Amino acid sequence: MNRLVIVEGLPCSGKSTASKYIADSIGARYFDEGCGDHPADYEFHAFVKNSELSSFSSEEQAKIRRAAVRRADGYVIPLNGFGGGLFEKLVRYKIYDNLPWETEREVMLDKWREFAGAVRPDERYVFNCVLLQNPMCETMMRFGFDIKTSEEYIGSICDIIRPLDPFVVYLRCDDIKNTVKKAAAERGDEWLGAVIDYHCSGAYGKANRLTGFDGYIKALEERQCREMQILHDLNVKYMIADSPAEKQSDLYPAIIRELGNKT
Repeated sequence: MNRLVIVEGLPCSGKSTASKYIADSIGARYFDEGCGDHPADYEFHAFVKNSELSSFSSEEQAKIRRAAVRRADGYVIPLNGFGGGLFEKLVRYKIYDNLPWETEREVMLDKWREFAGAVRPDERYVFNCVLLQNPMCETMMRFGFDIKTSEEYIGSICDIIRPLDPFVVYLRCDDIKNTVKKAAAERGDEWLGAVIDYHCSGAYGKANRLTGFDGYIKALEERQCREMQILHDLNVKYMIADSPAEKQSDLYPAIIRELGNKT
């Protein structure tokens, strides 16, 4: 039985709707991207090493210790529990966006190990992304690493979750530009500006001199190509669905049938 189903794809590809549908259909626990209590992700968390804790006051250290998950090498801290000056200090240690890759990689792999080890035989989970999207945003967009580095990291995650018989549903977008334009009309200029800035100002965007909306689309096009290649090379079960937003009535039953064939 596939105890873990992960829905992947580019932004605006329909991941949230599809993953919720799958979870309801198979009676699984659903976790959206960016939720504060995700069992396999640290979307809005900081990590402070033991050696870095001394830069905080005694009162701040006490607050950190009360809120944090203790590791041998430091503290994982949920940022949504803080405000004011302490938040401004902690956000500089945000796992995504600010940590060096060597630290982030080990913290995130340990989180996956924690999740995989805690899943009971009778439990099923559905995740909206986190296997491809988050690692690609970090390894490709933020750090500018090549596909080999991204694949090695994602492969390490797959090795950890393999006992859960994971199954990936990839929503391939055939018309990325128009799909994003449609979503931007609904989500607003602030959202579009933020995603353009993220994709164009990171190491990948700078190396390829990406700017504006067209630069964002070029980054997404390359990311989808890389994700498709990585997915093909991984030793994990998967299915690919084309233009999901236009074919939902056919797509969702097909996914459930595919899962039925794999369970």
